[in-house]
Amino acid sequence: MRLRHKPWAEEYIAQHQDIVVPNPEDYKGKWAEVFGNQNPLHIEVGTGKGQFVLGMAQQNPHINYIGIELFDSVIVKAVEKIIAADQPANLRLLKVNGAELLKYFNKGDVDRVYLNFSDPWPKTRHAKRRLTHEGFLKLYEEVLVDNGEIHFKTDNRGLFEFSLVSMNHYGMRLNYVSLDLHAEMPEDNVMTEYEQKFSAKGQPIYRLESQFIK
Repeated sequence: MRLRHKPWAEEYIAQHQDIVVPNPEDYKGKWAEVFGNQNPLHIEVGTGKGQFVLGMAQQNPHINYIGIELFDSVIVKAVEKIIAADQPANLRLLKVNGAELLKYFNKGDVDRVYLNFSDPWPKTRHAKRRLTHEGFLKLYEEVLVDNGEIHFKTDNRGLFEFSLVSMNHYGMRLNYVSLDLHAEMPEDNVMTEYEQKFSAKGQPIYRLESQFIK
């Protein structure tokens, strides 16, 4: 997907430091100070325009959420959504690279990781870039609590199959697997923008919940 450059985005983000946390490395191990409580922390790696993480924050006020997105032109859309929703106190954004989580989180800082409609990187030579590759699973394990969870959704069957195998080989436990999420449609399901788009076309949405085992 080609991103449209927004020359005003950087300044806009700087004006909303109450949403997009500046210098997030300063809060490594201290995220309770940002939220003012000791509630569990869930993060979404690749939050896009923010519909999912905002919906989750609204649905679960007893959980803190951080959406992680690298691109200015995308994260500004999330900021706009959050402002329009009266800025839930349990939600923040980080404009950082999701591959560098160890700069921002200590072991045990995070209780759950969400991965939604990640780039499938379909070519075999790009497998290491997939967010469910062994290298990324190790990264998540290093910031999650013991027995922490990954929740993953995609419309890409190949990526889903790769993820199942990758997590199984890593020794994770699969607690939930769906080959057609919307046929079941859990009451608490919060849809992303992509999920709405693809499901409206009748395309199945694949979902899994996996857990690191100690």
